[in-house]
Amino acid sequence: MKKPWSITTTLRNPERLRNFLVVLQEIENFEWNLENQKKYQILLIKNRVYGYGSRQFYNGLSEDQISLIDDQSKEISFKEAEAIFNAKNYEDPSMRGRQSLNPLKKFGFVSIKDGKIFITDLGRLFLKENFDLGEIFLRSFLKWQVPNLDNDDYSQDSGYDIKPFIGALHLIDAVNRKEIARGKEAKGISKKEFSLFVPTLVNYKDIDGYATNLIGLRDKLSGKNRNEQKAIFDSYEKEFVSKFLGTKKTSAVSGLLKNLRDYGDNAIRYSRLTRYIFIRGGGYYIDLESRRSVEIKSLLDFDNAQSRVFATKDEYLNYISDISQPQLPWETKEKYVEIIKNLVQDIEQYESDLQRRGIAIRDYQTFQETELKAYIEELRVLRRTLQEEGNHKKSQAVEQVESYIKDLENIFDFEDRPILLEKLSSLGLHALNDALKIQPNYPVGDDNEPTFTAPANTPDIECFYGNFNAICEVTMLTGRDQWYNEGQPVMRHLRDFENKYTDKKTYCLFIAPKIHRDTVNTFWTAIKYEYEGKTQKIVPLSITDFVSVLKTLVKIKSENKFLKHDEISRLYEEIIGSSKSYTDSGEWLKNIPNAISTWQASLV
Repeated sequence: MKKPWSITTTLRNPERLRNFLVVLQEIENFEWNLENQKKYQILLIKNRVYGYGSRQFYNGLSEDQISLIDDQSKEISFKEAEAIFNAKNYEDPSMRGRQSLNPLKKFGFVSIKDGKIFITDLGRLFLKENFDLGEIFLRSFLKWQVPNLDNDDYSQDSGYDIKPFIGALHLIDAVNRKEIARGKEAKGISKKEFSLFVPTLVNYKDIDGYATNLIGLRDKLSGKNRNEQKAIFDSYEKEFVSKFLGTKKTSAVSGLLKNLRDYGDNAIRYSRLTRYIFIRGGGYYIDLESRRSVEIKSLLDFDNAQSRVFATKDEYLNYISDISQPQLPWETKEKYVEIIKNLVQDIEQYESDLQRRGIAIRDYQTFQETELKAYIEELRVLRRTLQEEGNHKKSQAVEQVESYIKDLENIFDFEDRPILLEKLSSLGLHALNDALKIQPNYPVGDDNEPTFTAPANTPDIECFYGNFNAICEVTMLTGRDQWYNEGQPVMRHLRDFENKYTDKKTYCLFIAPKIHRDTVNTFWTAIKYEYEGKTQKIVPLSITDFVSVLKTLVKIKSENKFLKHDEISRLYEEIIGSSKSYTDSGEWLKNIPNAISTWQASLV
């Protein structure tokens, strides 16, 4: 029975892949035999990369073992991790290590040569502190294909012949061109269309036919009300999947339909990292990134998405992990110059919108290829700076602040809530006052929309003001895992930031749906006593508390007043200072809304 392709459902978070890779360093150059496959899985447990926080994983473990895993203040010894692993009583223990390694092999981060496991050049790039997530996955996705000699699930004889990522780009491009040809707007493809048509596109020869079928489905839905559209779409996808599978068996069809939604969502999430697609239409449509039009057009002209033929598995694995291959079709002086011209136009438009003096553009026509490539990255950084200035300017309108409040109040209604919380917190901080700079550290597409949350080794948001600096850390976690993921890391980020910028006092604003007792106890110690020898200024706010601050801003703006950054500093100091009145961290936390109310009354 035919099956769709899938990027991965084992690891939905790309950063977790990096953690798996970090742990793998402990057995690099070891024989990849049954013993070391099992050892790798034990090391993942030891480092709390696998199993932590999973109620399903805790099944079969003793209370002491669960307590040890949950208590992040304690290290898990290899012997203890091995006992936890053995308690699971796996039928094939070594298979667990092989499964954990599979995504790393699929993307070309690791390889097995002469029976030994090693990290590839692409994997080394991922391990760097300043890794570019988009560049890493683009390099991998341009080469990943089905069938391939490292996976027995797909074969050319069964009709598989595609590079999935490039095939998806071709499909979106084909749909757009067909819509334009019949006088309609090109808008990419919807998330529902993506989940149905993209993972089931397993042969490059079917791209045009799939585009025709997709548009045919749109025509069937056109002019119908919502209930009629749902009935038509449900019927169509069942028939489509039945034909794809070659069976009308209800359990097989319904099972694949459920999986396709997961496959599609994950493919969108990972593909978005490459910056070659972007989300439009209120988050419902996936389209080609117009700001990368030179690169995308060059790629589609150069590669029809057909899979390559390799003589051996080693040849394929060496190819997918080699960062120097393939020679990208836009890596020429002519194309680089074209990309720069487009970037300069973008920058000039942002400068015009912001009514600011233009940045001097260098005489790039005389540059060599390496200089042109470096200048492209420089201009993209400049464009993002201007986009953030645009965010600050846009955020000053009352209706914008009200939209941030509405989205924060309803954040659980959205997908990708962690990313959205970082974005809304950043925009809210832009809106509050006369900040010199608000710098979110999440990776972004060329549209400056976040593609993922900020990496673990940096603050989520960095804030610079006339009289103080701050970092802002946010999380959607509410259980004890909030303490593990945010407690020590937040204090470490704050101390590193304090040491980097010593000229002003520094705060940390911590925002979550609610603050877990273990988290506030950890912050309480740093506020009242010390962290690495000195006290810290940490302000924990629930999302509701942060919304209250933004509502105060709306009232002030409605009275044509301005909220200066000194007033935010005063609020932070009142919250932190009130800790002296309490001996219990929980009571202090309960009082924070009262402190905000008192601050509000002094302003409005």
